[in-house]
Amino acid sequence: MPAQDLQSIAAALVAEGKGILAADESFPTIEKRFTGIDIESSEENRRAYRDLLFTTEGVEEFISGVILFDETVHQSASDGTPFPQLLESKGIVPGIKVDGGAKDLALHDGEKVTEGLDGLRGRLKEYYEKGNRFTKWRAVINIGDNIPTEYGIKANADALGRLAALSQEGGFVPIVEPEVMMDGGHSIDRCYEVTARMLDALFGELKRASVDLTGTLLKTNMVLSGVDASERAGVEEVARRTVDVLKETVPDEIPGVVFLSGGQTDEQSTAHLNEMNKIGPHPWELSFSYGRALQAPALDAWKGESSNVEAAQKALYHRAKLNSAARSGSYTSDMENAAA
Repeated sequence: MPAQDLQSIAAALVAEGKGILAADESFPTIEKRFTGIDIESSEENRRAYRDLLFTTEGVEEFISGVILFDETVHQSASDGTPFPQLLESKGIVPGIKVDGGAKDLALHDGEKVTEGLDGLRGRLKEYYEKGNRFTKWRAVINIGDNIPTEYGIKANADALGRLAALSQEGGFVPIVEPEVMMDGGHSIDRCYEVTARMLDALFGELKRASVDLTGTLLKTNMVLSGVDASERAGVEEVARRTVDVLKETVPDEIPGVVFLSGGQTDEQSTAHLNEMNKIGPHPWELSFSYGRALQAPALDAWKGESSNVEAAQKALYHRAKLNSAARSGSYTSDMENAAA
C-alpha cells in the first residue's frame, strides 16, 4: 500500500474528537468479564455482545476504529453482515489484534515477551481480505526488582519493530503497544524512567526496521504510580509527566498516541487524557484506545439480556462521548452524570 494511504488511515484513526474502541479481548479475558455479570462465555454470547457494541447508533461520532479479536473478524451481526463490513459501513476503520500474547521470557524471571510473529505474513493477507486496515501488537513490561532488563526491553522492541514492518508491507497501519504495567508499589518517577527506556528502544527499532512513522500509531501507558504505591500521583502530575516522557522520546512524525487505560477507572482514564490535551498543543494527536474503560458501563447494563441492549448501548455512547470531550480538553466531571 502506498505510504499516503497508510498516512490517511492513521490520520483517520486519530481524527478530531474520535478514538479507538479496543474490543479484542482474548478468550480468558472476556470470560473473566462475563463471569463478573454471571453469563457464560459462549461463542454466541461473545458475538451478541460485540454486536451490541458495534451497532450502537451514533457511536461513529466518537469512535474512529475498532480493534477486533480473530474470532470476531469471522463473525457477523444479527442481520448477517460480517463485523468488519458493518464497521466500515459506519465509517469506522476495522483493525485486528495480531499478537499471540505475552509469554515468560526465558531465563528472565518476571519478564515477558510477546509471541506471534511466525506465520504472521500469511495471516495478515487473510485479515486484509476481510477488510481490516490496521494491526495491534501489545508488549508487556513489568516493573520490579532489577527489571525490566535491557534484554527484556530489547526483545520486546525487536518484536514490535518486526510487527510494524510486516504490517506496513501488508497494507496495514501498525499500532505498536508497549505497556508498562501498573502492578507494584513503584513511584511515578520509576514509571517515567521505564517508559522512557522502552519508548527509546522502540523508536530505535522502528527506524532500523525502515518503518514509516507517518503511517504508524503508538499505543502506550500513561505515566502512573504503581497501584500499590504509598503515594499516588494526582491527575495534573500524571498528565504533565506523561506529556514530558512523550516529548523526550516520541518523534514528531508519529500522527498520534492512543493511550490504553490499563488499570484505571473509567473516570480516571478520561480525566487524565483531558488534562493532557488541556496542556497542549502537541506535535501528535493525543487520543484513546480504551477497552474496559469504554465497555464497563455497557457490560454492566447488558448483563447478557436482550432486553437490556438499548440501555447498554446508551451507556457506551455516553462513555465514548465523554472521551471525545477529553480529546479537546473540554471534559468536566459534571458530565459524568449528565444524560447521554
